[in-house]
Amino acid sequence: METHDEWKPQAVVLCAGDYPTHALPLHLLRDARHVVCCDGATAEYMQREGRLPWYAVGDGDSLPLPLREQLGPRFIHITEQETNDQTKATRLLYEKGIRRVAYVGATGRREDHTLGNISHLADYQQMGMDVRMYTDYGVFMTPCPFPDGSLQLRCTVCPGSQLSVFAMGDGPIEAEGVKYPLPERLTAWWQGTLNEAVVPHLSFKARIPFLVYLAY
Repeated sequence: METHDEWKPQAVVLCAGDYPTHALPLHLLRDARHVVCCDGATAEYMQREGRLPWYAVGDGDSLPLPLREQLGPRFIHITEQETNDQTKATRLLYEKGIRRVAYVGATGRREDHTLGNISHLADYQQMGMDVRMYTDYGVFMTPCPFPDGSLQLRCTVCPGSQLSVFAMGDGPIEAEGVKYPLPERLTAWWQGTLNEAVVPHLSFKARIPFLVYLAY
């Protein structure tokens, strides 16, 4: 698994999936200076952690009136339904100048929500955000733009670490340090899955958005 000391989020978004139980996402959540809750996660966050979030974002359907009153201006009421609450929270952070964001509690419960939450990471990267999603089993990572117009991701892992690469478009992805070569062109999510690191330093490069999943 990658060493995380080199990457620290400026804020953590808690989504309304399964509340994290693994030590790493819990540590990120509890150590964060700024926590933004999707409104469906707010009550559980306050109950478990005993504190208010920096902000809670959403349409408020899952927030009882007393809780809304307790939050006061910390609750950002957004009624539009074109985006999910995870994206609304991300846009709020973007507006506040925060670019490096970790997401926790984004998986579990409804599978359609899980897939939507994961796929949105590529959209956030295209906004100029540096984002990662931490689950109870691993982390989804996004690449960074380089001057040559490519997207690149480099990470340090233990050889034997399990990983998957997800193309969020149609095109080739160069992968160095993995056991199984990627197809010349990835056109579906499954094509880059179930791979393994054979060296400590991995490198990925493409001109299409992509995600890399590293298992803990």
